[in-house]
Amino acid sequence: MDVYSWFRRSLSRTTTTTTTTVSAQPNFKEDELLYGVTDQLLDFIKSFSIDTFRNFSLPDEEDGNNDGGGDNVRKDLSDWRQRHALLVLSKLKELSQLRFKLCPRYLKEHQFWTIYFALVKGYIARYELRAIQLDTLKQIRKENENAPDVSACEVEMSEAKQTTDVSPTTSEEHN
Repeated sequence: MDVYSWFRRSLSRTTTTTTTTVSAQPNFKEDELLYGVTDQLLDFIKSFSIDTFRNFSLPDEEDGNNDGGGDNVRKDLSDWRQRHALLVLSKLKELSQLRFKLCPRYLKEHQFWTIYFALVKGYIARYELRAIQLDTLKQIRKENENAPDVSACEVEMSEAKQTTDVSPTTSEEHN
């Protein structure tokens, strides 16, 4: 199963779940802000049409057989982008309907999201960058927690050295 089939299935499952649990979820508004789902973005997305996507030029992707190791076209969405897409689709039925009309008749799923994220880049770039920075900080913290505490070992070793250095002088004074 490819990522986009999984994404479509999980979207259909979570859309019904999301709509029923929105009122019970107190931090839904925080999620929207964390993932860049602002009123300005939603207004911009409402201006999208089928032609917006069909007339968008995707470099080197006419046949979709660009699996040959090129990093210029991503076949999957990052966790942040996936959550952003779910929030936007649940918030704007217009985008869901547009996606339904375009995929797979005119565009493949990954082409749709590539175009979408290219179009909204100016609106969400700072939110995505902040998420990347927070993720990097979490990874650094995790690495630091898993790394042995060298400074504690150095303190113990220096204390042990002072104790052994002090012991002979103390014993000489008593002799």
